Amino acid sequence: MKKFTLFVLFFLIVRVTGFAEEGMWIPMLIEQLNVKKMQDLGLKLSAEDIYSVNHSSLKDAIVQFGGGCTAEIVSAKGLIFTNYHCGLGAVQRLSSLDRDYITNGFWAKSNQQELPCPGTTVTLLVRMEDVTLKTLTGVTAEMNEMQRNQIIRQNIEQIEKETEKGTHFVAKVRPFYYGNQYYLFVNEVFRDVRLVGAPPVGIGKFGGDTDNWMWPRHTGDFAVFRIYANTNNEPAAWSKDNIPYKPKSFLPISLRGYEKNDFTFVFGYPGTTREYLPSYGVDLIANKENPLRISLRQKRLDIMNAAMDESPQVRIQYMAKVNGIANYWKKMIGESRGIRRFDAIAKKEMAEQQFRLRADSNERWKVNYSGLPDAFKAAYQQYLPFDLSSIYITEAAQGIEVIRFAAGFRELSKISKDKLTTPAAIGRALENLRLVTRDFYKNWQPSIDQKIMAVALQEMSDKMDNQYKPEIISEIAIRYKNDFSQYTNEVFQASLFTDSTRLLHFLNGYKPSHCKKLDKDPVFYLMQGIYNYHEKNILPGANRSLVRIDSIQRLYMAALIEMQAGKVLYPDANGTLRIAYGKVNDYEPADAVKYNYFTTLSGVMQKEDSTIYDYKVDPDLKKLYLSNDFGKYADKDGTMHVAFTASNHTTGGNSGSPVLNGDGQMIGINFDRNWEGTLSDLMYDPSQCRNISLDIRYCLFIIDKVYGASRLIDEMKIIN
Repeated sequence: MKKFTLFVLFFLIVRVTGFAEEGMWIPMLIEQLNVKKMQDLGLKLSAEDIYSVNHSSLKDAIVQFGGGCTAEIVSAKGLIFTNYHCGLGAVQRLSSLDRDYITNGFWAKSNQQELPCPGTTVTLLVRMEDVTLKTLTGVTAEMNEMQRNQIIRQNIEQIEKETEKGTHFVAKVRPFYYGNQYYLFVNEVFRDVRLVGAPPVGIGKFGGDTDNWMWPRHTGDFAVFRIYANTNNEPAAWSKDNIPYKPKSFLPISLRGYEKNDFTFVFGYPGTTREYLPSYGVDLIANKENPLRISLRQKRLDIMNAAMDESPQVRIQYMAKVNGIANYWKKMIGESRGIRRFDAIAKKEMAEQQFRLRADSNERWKVNYSGLPDAFKAAYQQYLPFDLSSIYITEAAQGIEVIRFAAGFRELSKISKDKLTTPAAIGRALENLRLVTRDFYKNWQPSIDQKIMAVALQEMSDKMDNQYKPEIISEIAIRYKNDFSQYTNEVFQASLFTDSTRLLHFLNGYKPSHCKKLDKDPVFYLMQGIYNYHEKNILPGANRSLVRIDSIQRLYMAALIEMQAGKVLYPDANGTLRIAYGKVNDYEPADAVKYNYFTTLSGVMQKEDSTIYDYKVDPDLKKLYLSNDFGKYADKDGTMHVAFTASNHTTGGNSGSPVLNGDGQMIGINFDRNWEGTLSDLMYDPSQCRNISLDIRYCLFIIDKVYGASRLIDEMKIIN
């Protein structure tokens, strides 16, 4: 009886399909896995309406924006919506004190005024295919992990090469279920993307980092871009001759709103989840990695934010940088809290105990699988010191912008010492470095980076394990009696890299023999000392441990799938197109606290504080609020809704994803999760995990009523 109870408990803990809201599902497989459940919950579409390679479907309107977010096509002229925070980097690069699009916003009055965004790409999925058998051809059980990975890499290269041959497509094979399955993704990558419109930061980032990851939320987190193509409607580099892209499909937009328990689904590109990590992996994240990263990022943020408060110029230069650092910083804080609150480590440990019991019930399983939890423990213990050292390198040393910048000159130093290097190769390297140099100094303040360097090096000196600390850090500590402020001051006074004029002069007159001066430069010398130590002494050990962990994880995943035959386990997110579905819903974060499932414009006005940058309210927006002039975008009760929560399982990368109703009509733009639910990357809690979305009506209200960009409204298919 006791064994039966434990068996049931195993499935309650490990089985991940117990809640309708949980999971990030492969679009190609929803016909066989999900569509019936989705229809029972309120979906009125067929699987073919959502994903098809034979005719246009919703998938043809969903794109990956810039490699790290999602966007959706909302007109027949290639107009796309994404989040403001996803487009902020492009807006920042186009801004200056004279053209401050961050503070004032930007709205093109015609296609001709739409601004090119160099470096911004949009990726559209053409089709996907299961290529597991092709990818694993030649792989045998007797191979070690290195041999196995080499065969798989060769097979993947061949599959991608054959797929791309004679086409303009880009092919990528991605692993699923920790290398137990592989899928091929055939994409079009558009490189002519132009800014059409963005609200001012007072709307697009209202609430700033204080409100980030929080609910209730009142952020108008959207931006508008357009995809341009050549005259054949194919991807092309920017050209004045390019025309707006004509999509196979675009999303209709609903003004009908939503009610509690309404069915919704999110279609997008979630980045990374690790739902099947063992307890040792979750413990590492919650109690080792996150606290260290949080501490190191906090120090950078304090320095940057103080400088931004003192200078409008610095605010323009550093807004996107701070946004990127702070976003994950706060997420990690919420994730660790959620792990403790949900008792996630104990639940994982219990599941692993039941895994052992289940494995022992079958002789073959016992031989193949019963030792996996203990193997995890040993592998994670071996990995820990390498992992922590790497975090100091990435968060402290590489958190110094000039160090990362100087690392881009390593190749120049290397090829300058090679007698076989041609003058043409040196010339190409120098031209590229001149371009990178001009771009770097446009958004860099030496006084800020000097403070960050002093603090970062001090942290590394004081807190890194001596056995895994770069030798150059110890040398500086001894030479300068642990006074890293004095050391940093001397570095910034003497280095080529801390003065754009000095560095460009050096590059313009560069000869291969000058590499000696480059190698002796104090910033370059420091960077080399840190990078070389990391590559020689830390990465090999870390990689060996990770290979071991990955090998165990692959077997563990295979065991879970085999032991739960007939039960469907969704794959972790890996930056590929997925569907998540759930319902509009509220939640209770604490005893005697209950949050409504939507917010309104009244909440914006309640938060208004003209003395705090993040809570200044746009005067045009306030004027419309006071006159109650919301036009057709008001809810049926007359209020202007701003955001809403639902139980769709999302993560980073889902930012900008469309939130759709049962008819496949867009009702929102996903932009965040609630703080209590950030543990959903590791374990899903149906009572707390909520995705936060911008109400599409608020987005259109801002475009139309606040900024008068009605030409964009006219492009869209709007359902009243």
